[in-house]
Order: sequence, then structure tokens, then C-alpha cells
Amino acid sequence: MSGTTAAPTRARPRPFRQFIVKAHGRCNLACRYCYLYEGPDHTWRTRPATAPAEVLDRTADRIARHARDHALTALSLVLHGGEPLLAGADTLARFTDTVRARVPEGCAVHATVQTNATLLTHDRVALLARHGIRIGISLDGGSAALNHRRVDHAGRPSWPAAARGARLVADHFPEAYAGVLTVVDPTTGPVDTYESLLTLRPPALDLLLPHGNWSAPPPRCGQYGDWLCRVFDRWWSAGRRETRVRLFEECLALLLGLPAATESLGLAPFDAVVIETDGSIEQVDSLKSAYDGAAETGLDVFRHDFDRALTHPGVAARQAGLAGLAGRCRACPLVAVCGGGHYAHRYRAGHGFDNPSVYCADLQRFIRHVAARLAEAGGTP
Repeated sequence: MSGTTAAPTRARPRPFRQFIVKAHGRCNLACRYCYLYEGPDHTWRTRPATAPAEVLDRTADRIARHARDHALTALSLVLHGGEPLLAGADTLARFTDTVRARVPEGCAVHATVQTNATLLTHDRVALLARHGIRIGISLDGGSAALNHRRVDHAGRPSWPAAARGARLVADHFPEAYAGVLTVVDPTTGPVDTYESLLTLRPPALDLLLPHGNWSAPPPRCGQYGDWLCRVFDRWWSAGRRETRVRLFEECLALLLGLPAATESLGLAPFDAVVIETDGSIEQVDSLKSAYDGAAETGLDVFRHDFDRALTHPGVAARQAGLAGLAGRCRACPLVAVCGGGHYAHRYRAGHGFDNPSVYCADLQRFIRHVAARLAEAGGTP
């Protein structure tokens, strides 16, 4: 045996469990704050609007192979865009059925379509529900005033159509209702916004911070933590669970030392991958808020399997846990809960992503507030 020391073995990457498939690469809305179409990344302009049949077929094969190679017992299939319903509800249903038919027996496929709700009709929702596809809806609140920035390409408000779609799902297909995703706007009343969303009867809410970074800071940075604290207090003191709020539940779980999986909090390894309309394999869309081409991997479903994407430096960095964070984050007493914040929010031109989140102060304010409320209730944060 030689006297050389073997290099340390790198931990095996965590397999992908969330496959975000771009069924359509355009949108029927032109939301005034959209980072995807109005931000620094322009790669969408050169891709087909609709994913061709051969891309979807090859994607189904690649997903099935990944599930088989890693013995997955469950995976999440997110039908995305743009506005995925522009591809047709029947296309989404067929693709979902194909994935389910090809994955190994015993692997559950949890399918969701993320839509702006303007194209939802009774027939389309019924079709999606029959094929076991749940419906997630993106809105800024539960009123016309709160959705004033969500307009179509002619500048007309989207709220009337979106409200009809959301209420259709809530009233007639509650079993297919996944919930509502809302981007936090600190200029709105936090409690009023939350209570307006409750009128849409969502089983769950996702409250997301706007995608910004150190080179393109979000407006009013420093006000988001207070906004979240006020909504948390309203949710916490309700006396009953009116709806799930994933950010709140995950923060509580992490404070209690329980596992939680979210892009925004915690140190769990990242396990999502995107398939674009041309078959390109990419990292998540949020990276496109940083710079042009930030999400690219140089891979595609025709020439590469998903294991190749697991070795991409960007994916590896997001699976490195504590070791992948900036020194200031590693030394922070809140790191196990914060996890450095959302990866895209750490970017600074010339320094990459090796920085704390641009929302560091907001996250500290929110996490400490939740910890205090938990302690008051007899918990042990």
C-alpha cells in the first residue's frame, strides 16, 4: 500500500425529487414585477413557446429513469410556465399520465399545476382533477386592489378572470385545490392581505419574498420581516388553523429541531430541477433574477440524464448544507433555521452567491419573533 493519502470522498448527491416541467414558456399576463420576463435573463426568448411532444416524451423517460435508479417512492411533478394552461389542460393530463405509467411501481407521482387562474374553466378543472393534478394559484391577494399589478399584455386587470377561476376551484373542486402562492408586498396591509386570501378558502398559503439580491435589492428591504411578523401573529392567534402557511409551519418545525423542506429556510439539501420547453435541464427559475443565463447547466433531456445535473457545481453548492454558506452565516446562531435564506437572494455581482441573503435582517427579525411566540406558548425553540 502506498503512503499517499486518499482524497476525501464527496457525499453522494441527494437525488432530485421535484421535477418542474415548463409546459409553456410564455404567459398571458404581463405582471409589472415579473422577474422572469422583465428581469435580466432573456433565455426564454429563444425557446419554443410550447414544449413539443418529443420534449415531454423524453422528459417522462428521464424522470422515470431517475426514479428507478434512486428507488424513489414518491416524486413531485410541477407543471409550470409561463402559464402552463396555454399548453392545454389535455396536454398536461396526458403528460402526467405518461410519467405515472413509466415510473416504477410503488413510486407515487404528486402532480400540481401552478397557474394564474385566468384560464380555469369548469371543464378544464374537471379534467385536471380526474387525472389527479392539483391546482396551485398565483395571486397577490384576495381583492382587485391587491392584484392591480397583475395585468394582461394590454394593461387590463386580470383579477375578474382570476377570481372566477379561484372560486371555481374552491367551490366545486376543493379536493384538487393545492393553495395560493403570494409574493409579499410590504406596501400592503399584512393582516388585510392575509384575511383577503382567506376568502378564497385556500388549504395552504405560500408567502414568498420578492426575488432580489445585493446587486438589485428589493424595494423597501428591511420592511418584510415586520410584515411577516404581523401576519404570523394573526395566524398564530386565530385559535384554529384557518389555513396552512408553509413558511410559518416550516419555521416552527425548524425551531423545534424537526425536519423541514423549503427553499427559503433550513439546511435541507436542494432537490428540484427544471426542464425547459426545449428540453434544457436547468436550475430553478429564481436564479434568473440574478443575471442572464444564471440557471443554465448546459444539459438537456435528449443527451443527458438527471444524474449529470446532480454533479453541476450550482446544484452541488446548494446540496452542501452548512459548508456551502458564507462564513458570516456559518457563525450565526440562527443558521439551522435560516439556512442562509433563499439561494438567489445571496447573489452579488463579482462575488457570486457566497454571501448572506439580502433579506438577512428581515429573516432574523421574523425567526426571532416566531421563536419568542413559541417560547411564550411553552415550546422550546
